Amino acid sequence: MPPDTSLVDSDSFYRTLVENASEGMLTIDTESRIVYANPAIEDILGYEPAELVGSSKMTIIPERLQSTHAEALESYVETGTRHIDWDGIELPARHKDGHEVPTLISLREHEFDGDQYFTGIVRDISERQEREEALRDQKERLDQFADILAHDIRNPLTVAQGYVELAREDDDTPELERVGDALDRIDHLVDDVLALSKAGRIVGRSESVDLPALVEDAWETTETRDATLHVEDGLGAITADRSRVSELFENLFRNAVEHGGDAVDVRVGPLGTGTGFYVADDGPGIDESIRESVVDHGFSTDVDGTGYGLSIVQQIAAGHGWELTITDGPEGGARFDFRGVDQD
Repeated sequence: MPPDTSLVDSDSFYRTLVENASEGMLTIDTESRIVYANPAIEDILGYEPAELVGSSKMTIIPERLQSTHAEALESYVETGTRHIDWDGIELPARHKDGHEVPTLISLREHEFDGDQYFTGIVRDISERQEREEALRDQKERLDQFADILAHDIRNPLTVAQGYVELAREDDDTPELERVGDALDRIDHLVDDVLALSKAGRIVGRSESVDLPALVEDAWETTETRDATLHVEDGLGAITADRSRVSELFENLFRNAVEHGGDAVDVRVGPLGTGTGFYVADDGPGIDESIRESVVDHGFSTDVDGTGYGLSIVQQIAAGHGWELTITDGPEGGARFDFRGVDQD
């Protein structure tokens, strides 16, 4: 049985759609006279449709832009050449009470009874612009914070590195070597914070990373007390931001020691699917009811914890496009699975 097309073929059906649209609609002729306005225009610009129909479109154009609008329409009618993006251009419109409303306007041209008309779909983008401005302000504050933080850290860091170098001239013990490595790691982290905050990204340049070697290095630069690390066979090279992945492991190791105790056992190994890796410990584990919350910024079950560690882990994983899943470890502790990892 063929579909009933009587409804969609009727003028009243389309008029109902237009009259109930959430976007404003204005139709003008070649002389800039408004010949139609739908009810949504009142929500955006404060004018009832009847107030606009018959008037010039200049009613809703800020005075400083009226000549430009007039010239643009006249030029198009004469030449047919478009000088703006008809699929969406941001323009200010004048509200009935006089203030300007930022709008996004899409234009369409059509004919009726041999006459030429132009219809604009008008959207109020005030809230979007406010969000964008807030994000710009936030980015500027973060940039300033990163610059200040880097400066304030680098000064004492440089002093500490200098003293370590002097001390190693007389007594190059393994402990001093570890202190030097830790200070160098801080130096690299400062560089990362600055570079990534300026770029507005979570991860930087990807490269081939020897995962077993990186895991061992991250363990050495983390205060692990009497904890034990086991690196399982099968881990290979991955494509990732070396510094950020090192930071991911450092935070997971620190988390295991803080919650699992000084003698916690930590294991790192490949997932059976061959597309990722896991980090597990034999500590108390993470209750299933809070597994989604522990990666939130500032969430911590430890009264002395910052709540940043696992949030950073989640951000680094997401920045690489990895999927993080928290489950029970094989020995009853916590296990963090990372899937979707690019293997070399």
